[in-house]
Amino acid sequence: MTKEQILAEYKKQEDKLILSQILDKIEFAKRRGKIENSDFLDMYQIALVKNFLRKIDYTSYDFYGGYEDAERNIIKVYEKNDISEQEKEANNKELLKIIRVNLKEEDKGKFSHRNYLGGIVKLGIKREKVGDILVSDDGADIIVKTEIAESLKNDMYKLTRFQNAVIEIKEIEELRKVETKVENISIIVPSLRLDNIVSDLARTSRSKANEIISQERVFVNGQNATKPSKNVKLNDVITIRGKGRFIIKEFTGTTRSGRTVVLIEKYQ
Repeated sequence: MTKEQILAEYKKQEDKLILSQILDKIEFAKRRGKIENSDFLDMYQIALVKNFLRKIDYTSYDFYGGYEDAERNIIKVYEKNDISEQEKEANNKELLKIIRVNLKEEDKGKFSHRNYLGGIVKLGIKREKVGDILVSDDGADIIVKTEIAESLKNDMYKLTRFQNAVIEIKEIEELRKVETKVENISIIVPSLRLDNIVSDLARTSRSKANEIISQERVFVNGQNATKPSKNVKLNDVITIRGKGRFIIKEFTGTTRSGRTVVLIEKYQ
């Protein structure tokens, strides 16, 4: 089958483009006999690629984002299945670096994830070259493709907010994991349908929640969820792009009107 035939069922042009690039990576890996890798993929793209590779029965790949729970990952495509763990680890070290921003005392606690990402975008860096940004009061560890590490480090001093910071390039194994802040919240919903849950978590109307779901911005356990009628279950992890990540921890009871009280862990 030709590439066009393989991708014929995909209607969105951006989906076709990503999957076409993945097919190219597979072809290059086989032809060149080496590991090929993509730029960073977001959660929607990761789910898209995983489902696609399952359909074409291709198994010689891994996803890697610098640490176990990374949201943004690159895909590494191998020319064969029996790549050793040593080869994979050596490749990981080559692929990614950390831009570490160490803030001066007077700037500690000032900047959020949005401040770091906004600055990077302002510098003209493509989002797909940047992975997760792990923010603490002291600064941030920004995971990037090795190819842009040196230029980004130098360019970040052009941003007024970071002119007083100390900015370094670190190896990926030196990543500083930030302690995740968790907030417990309770919501009351008429049913456990996904649109009801998203409406409360995103603090918006039911119709707007349906719009968010149709825009493919909602993920349940890492898989894109597009059916508003889907029922959520205990321990489901719900990610709403632009709103955060949530875990269904407990159904704590029902109200007199029959609505369900749900305990949620919100990751900040």
